[in-house]
Amino acid sequence: MAHGSLRTTFMDLVGRPPYESEYERWLGLGRDKLLDALLGSEEFWGHWWSEQLYYFLLVDNFQPIARATKEIPDKLAGGRMDYRTALHRIALTSSFDQRNPGSDTFVTVVMEQFCGLVVQKNRRDLESGKRAYDGGKGNFLGTIVNNQAEVIEVCVNHSKASKHFLVREYQRLMHAPGDKKALANQARRLHRDPWKYLATARDWLLSEEYSQRLERLEPKSNSLFLNGLFVDLLDRLPKEEELDPMRTALDALADPRPLRSVVVRLLLDSGRVRIPEKDTITDPTRWIGEKFQRLLGREATGEELRVFVGIFHQPDCRTATILYALLSHPEYQNY
Repeated sequence: MAHGSLRTTFMDLVGRPPYESEYERWLGLGRDKLLDALLGSEEFWGHWWSEQLYYFLLVDNFQPIARATKEIPDKLAGGRMDYRTALHRIALTSSFDQRNPGSDTFVTVVMEQFCGLVVQKNRRDLESGKRAYDGGKGNFLGTIVNNQAEVIEVCVNHSKASKHFLVREYQRLMHAPGDKKALANQARRLHRDPWKYLATARDWLLSEEYSQRLERLEPKSNSLFLNGLFVDLLDRLPKEEELDPMRTALDALADPRPLRSVVVRLLLDSGRVRIPEKDTITDPTRWIGEKFQRLLGREATGEELRVFVGIFHQPDCRTATILYALLSHPEYQNY
């Protein structure tokens, strides 16, 4: 794999670019080998879990903190829990209940977010679910339910939930809508056997459609931008107390790009980044070319090298200036 495809695949699967040692290990090897290492790993499931919590808006003050909940990625990686059970556990958390208070909100959310149903077109099921939430009895999605837990169970285990999950997972990994007929067939298999999720994802990631995805840029989420920035500059992920405040601030903005540039500057000026002194760089062209590969995932053009090397040789230019130019480049907002 080349720099760009390696970087993109890491970010799609584990939510970060490769560490320095991983570039050395994986450059030039096949995508199938990388999938063998990443797909289904604890880090893969940890990223998947974070993405699911974000999908259900269980972040910041609503993030589940129970020990049993935090152990779910490890259980997924160890084959002791399937994805459907993990999603079921999300809906049973007090955080999910607090995030969606009241019968109308709660039942609406589980119908829409688990099954992809439009409640305006399913009013009878909504009302039945609300009655059960309040302790009554109702026919909800074809099943008699008597309480809130049974409403959740019916939604999570419904065939429409398998289809909706697969559709949104395809969009998350492939960054494009999938073929409806193919996804419907895959959803039927997944509904019968939830353990087929990883095999299904592997087929997607080895497909021509994913090869085409690797040829185009897609926007980075704020979490992915911050994870990538820390790995690119510090060769580590941000700690939770570093990530959460910055992500919350970025998420609050309609256009986070200006604030992202401020974050880049703050990290570069923090004293934590190992930035080489200018006079230690004996081959500026090579150094700048390597930074293009590492940070933007591509070769620099001849014109870009000419411009950047020219700037590098200006007396008032620092090496941090070159890094800032690349990290605030529009392409760094994407991957």
